Amino acid sequence: MRLVTLLVDEHPRTGLVVGDEVVDLADPAVGLPESTVDLPALGEDARPAHQTWFAKLSTCVVGPGAAIQVPSASVQFDYEGELGVVIGRRCRHVPVERALEVVAGHTVVNDVSVRDWQRRTPTMLLGKGFDTHGPRGPWLVAADEIPDPQDLSVRTTVNGETRQDGTTADMIFACAQMIAHLSTVATVEPGTVLATGTPAGVGAATDPRRWPTVGDMVTVEVEGVGVLTNPVVAEPVGP
Repeated sequence: MRLVTLLVDEHPRTGLVVGDEVVDLADPAVGLPESTVDLPALGEDARPAHQTWFAKLSTCVVGPGAAIQVPSASVQFDYEGELGVVIGRRCRHVPVERALEVVAGHTVVNDVSVRDWQRRTPTMLLGKGFDTHGPRGPWLVAADEIPDPQDLSVRTTVNGETRQDGTTADMIFACAQMIAHLSTVATVEPGTVLATGTPAGVGAATDPRRWPTVGDMVTVEVEGVGVLTNPVVAEPVGP
């Protein structure tokens, strides 16, 4: 592991070198200390012991090819390419070893995020819930076609330029662990889509930050699942 200090908006922050990229560990998507001095002191606590969950508002959901809007309230509009796990059976208290039995299939998700709104409160709900900020598709791939959801590449491009290139093998918590954890709290209904987390390379983690802008085309590809492409437009003016 290689740690560095990077400047984001002229403020020093802790970074992790991953290949040719530097991941901003203080970004809210990661949530670690800004100081490289404070980070080693956490020891094993630097990796989360518990899962973090948030809900996206139903009004954010759009399909393949649909426009995603840069909100008038912020320019910190970001992409997060992810594998989506679609629940097929109403379930509660599902043990990890049986969790994949309740999966109907998989899809591609772009967990579009407005970073400054995401940072304002610990729940992240508003920063994740703007209209059009939940693209998914282009279809549902049946679970029997994906024998191992922890062995899939996840790639995001903006105008054809690769921004994220990772694998579901790097997830801190596996899909089965996520299902078990969520179903401990609530009954999970058929059709629920679980977005499973994103690889390194989001716009918030670059220096300088590279937010998608109006006219861009954002594409997320998950191996064996499909390709999801959405154009970026300005939010319509007025009520």
